[in-house]
Amino acid sequence: MAVRGLVRRQQHFLEAALLIPVDKHQLTFRVWQSAAAATRTRLENSLEEIREAGTWKSERIITSRQDVNITVEGRSEILNFCANNYLGLSSHPLVIQAGIDALKTHGAGLSSVRFICGTQDIHKDLEDKISRFHEREDTILYASCFDANAGLFEQLCGPEDVIISDELNHASIIDGIRLCKAKKFRYLHKNMKDLEEKLIQSQDGRSRLIVTDGVFSMDGNVCPLPEIKALAEKYNAMIFIDECHATGFFGKTGRGTEEFFGMKGSVDIINSTLGKALGGAAGGYTTASKPLIDLLRQRSRPYLFSNSLPPPVVACASQVFTMLLEDSSLVQSIINNTKRFRTAMTSAGFTISGDDHAICPVMLGDAKLASTFADMMLAEGIYVIGFSFPVVPKGKARIRVQISAAHTTEDIDRTVAAFVKVGKSLGVI
Repeated sequence: MAVRGLVRRQQHFLEAALLIPVDKHQLTFRVWQSAAAATRTRLENSLEEIREAGTWKSERIITSRQDVNITVEGRSEILNFCANNYLGLSSHPLVIQAGIDALKTHGAGLSSVRFICGTQDIHKDLEDKISRFHEREDTILYASCFDANAGLFEQLCGPEDVIISDELNHASIIDGIRLCKAKKFRYLHKNMKDLEEKLIQSQDGRSRLIVTDGVFSMDGNVCPLPEIKALAEKYNAMIFIDECHATGFFGKTGRGTEEFFGMKGSVDIINSTLGKALGGAAGGYTTASKPLIDLLRQRSRPYLFSNSLPPPVVACASQVFTMLLEDSSLVQSIINNTKRFRTAMTSAGFTISGDDHAICPVMLGDAKLASTFADMMLAEGIYVIGFSFPVVPKGKARIRVQISAAHTTEDIDRTVAAFVKVGKSLGVI
């Protein structure tokens, strides 16, 4: 309406001043051109501000499959220490073969959503495996865990309900909560006193849901589940956990945060991803009680309006769950590698954040320093990435190192040596 008004005013001005007719369509196009040019200038200015702040995120082009050793465009083979490939299974021969076989037997994709003509036997088989792995009643697959988080809260919680969320929860959780009409509270990160205060303030809610990451991906720290569970029982609240950085490799057999604390079955709803430790392709899921999963199948918008997972993706993840249900030895490998890296880096003088998790943030503080540090590590043959605002808070830039069960002790030691060399040259240690 504003553009139309501007067009009419400009048309009347020109007609009155020049006493000639004006082509309305031509004038509208000129106004649109002007608006587009102004928007382009604004966008370019915003991009320049990102560059000047040192927070520009470049995408390095990998020319090989995801693995411990990868090739990056323009460089020879390098060691990869920044992937979520926690178990090293993204390129495991059995996982790759499962995807190939499914491509041949079930095709490239379903060309549809699940409830129309997009559900195959392998989708149901995978959901059954996930339910058995987590010891839950039922599971629903999504295109990603971002979609799983987007599809849950709107259906579970209405205006009469309350959601109480950790302030550092993943962006997908935040966005999912925004979509629902529940009363919303945020508690200070891992602060149980503040959580209890929010529970006291919200006792008039029909139901209350405490929402937290199991493991917080930027810091590698673990939610205080025992304390959360005690408060949930005291104030009659439910618990939701996002286990994207825990499922498959955290806890004694990879069952995640519940198992890490010896509290299996204590959480009401678990969301997680297939795109990290569990094959690394794509996909996410919600696993919980059967009534909740049935409701999500009927109403969850990302499930109802997104194509079902492609058969090769389903088969790769299914193969990983088969392996984990039979053998959890890879979990011990990642525990050993994590301990070796954290101990050596701390001894060298670096500050490593987190709680003995495979996410090992090397804290640097300055965004430009983190970017420069990562570039110099690449020159040493080590692939890591600097994280800065808005991915992490301002002043808390870091190199987020991620350990894999597939790394050898030699890989760990070589990477630590490179960190020490670069750290000394930049005055970090």
